[in-house]
Formats: sequence, C-alpha cells, structure tokens
Amino acid sequence: MQLGFVTAILPELTLKEVATTARSAGYSCIEVMCWPPSKAERRYAGVTHINVVDFTREQASEVNGLMAEAQVSISALGYYPNPLTPELADAKQYVEHIQKVIKASSLLGLTRMNTFVGRDWTKSVADNWPRFTATWKPLVKFAEDHGVRIGIENCPMLFSKDEWPGGKNLATTPAIWRRMFDEIPSSHFGLNYDPSHMIWQHMDYLKPIREFADRLVHIHAKDVRIDQHKLDEVGIMAHPNEYHTPKLPGLGDVNWGQFFSTLSDVGYRGPVCVEVEDRAYEGSIELRKASLKQSCVYLKNFIGDQGQID
Repeated sequence: MQLGFVTAILPELTLKEVATTARSAGYSCIEVMCWPPSKAERRYAGVTHINVVDFTREQASEVNGLMAEAQVSISALGYYPNPLTPELADAKQYVEHIQKVIKASSLLGLTRMNTFVGRDWTKSVADNWPRFTATWKPLVKFAEDHGVRIGIENCPMLFSKDEWPGGKNLATTPAIWRRMFDEIPSSHFGLNYDPSHMIWQHMDYLKPIREFADRLVHIHAKDVRIDQHKLDEVGIMAHPNEYHTPKLPGLGDVNWGQFFSTLSDVGYRGPVCVEVEDRAYEGSIELRKASLKQSCVYLKNFIGDQGQID
C-alpha cells in the first residue's frame, strides 16, 4: 500500500508546495483536488490544485515532471459534487466537470479518480434510482473508454440542516452498493472507502472490505469519535454533527490495526490517503501540516514500506 493525503487540507498552497510538503512529511502520494476554480460551497470543497478545465497534454507533462521532481505520486484526482442534485442546471455542470477530471486523469497516466454519486436529498433511495442509472451508466462508460476507475466515497453527506433528511450522496451502505454494482457491473466503478462513515452510522467497517474487495479503488484514512454523552442527549435522529467528531487517525474509534490487517488479507495494494477534517488542527497552516506529519507517523506502524502507485 502507498500512504498519502487528500490535498483539500492545504488550499492556500500550490501543487508544487503540496508535493514538497508530502515528501517532507514522509508520504509517497497525494490525492489532488480538482474543483473548477470558484468559491467553495462547503468546508474542504472548492480546492483546485490542478485546473482540469481545458487541460492539455503539455500541462499533464508539466504536472508529471513536477511530481517526479518531488518524488511523490498522484494517487487519484478528486472532485466531490452532487451530480444528482434536483437543480438540473447545476447537475449538468457537475457531470461535465467529472468528465473533465476523468480526461485529465487519463492524460496524466492515472487509473483512478474519486467523487460522489450524489443524491436528491428530498427523495428516497428508490425515487433517486432512475436519475442514478441515467447519470452514472454513461459516466462509467466514459471512464472505461479513458482507462480510469471511478472511486465513489461512502460519505452520506448528511451532517447539517441543508442536507436533511436524505443526505447528498446515495452510496452509503452495502445494500445500496450491491444494487449499484448489479446495475453497473463495470470494474471501472467502485469505492473510495472511508471507515469513519460506517462508525457513526453504527455499522461494521471491516465486513465491507471483505465483500467488496474487488471494488476497492481507493481508501481514505479518517477517524471519528462518537461522543456517547452527546448521543445520549440527542439520539441518532439528530444531525450527526451533534454527536460525532471527525479526528486524525488514531484519535477516534477506528481500530487501525484490524483495518489494515483486513485490507492486507483481501489483497488490497493501492493508495491510502489521510483525509484531515479534525477541527482541533484547523487553526493555522502550521497545525494542519503538523496533523499530516502526526498521521503519517502513526499510520506507518501499519503500512510499512511504500511502493509506487499502480
């Protein structure tokens, strides 16, 4: 496995500076954020370390040269909008940009890009299904044609009032993943798996690794702490931000020894990227860089030697 981090935590740095930071902190790869240049709509969104709009082979060559100089690989390109939003004009723009990220991935010689399936949060899973198939069957075919695998993160996007009641990402549970993969059996359609999202949903985070081993495109390493005293006050029907707290790996409820042991057992050999969303480390860029170093030191206890990205 290769240890990296998600570049969204360093929005003020250039790609070169991010790569240098990764190298000095001990990482071998980074998941590079590729939002269209614009104002962020939420935390960790709107970060553009590679602008894929009108991306060319020459620009790809420049990026690859920069990464080679830093001795850091790109694990995947990342862009996490809601392509199933009920605002159809916005959905169209999101789908078109996902296609641009896929094209850029291919030009860079990458085999992975990560995103969300999306969801109309006012509708049930069943009522979202026609939009899902209409949107994602052609997107997966597009990815196949470009030799890129799509990793869907399993974050429910159900944390705040504007995401209530259904959340803004459909791909949240094994039952839904089975249905998705039955509908779209392509090997280019899989998971960017984050164990922390299973914990606050009170679900087993190891069992899906075994069942969906052939669908693991990419892994996010984020921890989470369930604050039981708060949960006892508000219950599981409350907004999850009222009783759970994202943390750095090792500071929450994920058993990382069991997690990496299970990944190894199923033969996963791809990238694992730290996703920093721990508010305790957001006060300054120095703290955020420190959080990356701390996470790297901790996770190297489980990953060991790191190789090149496949």
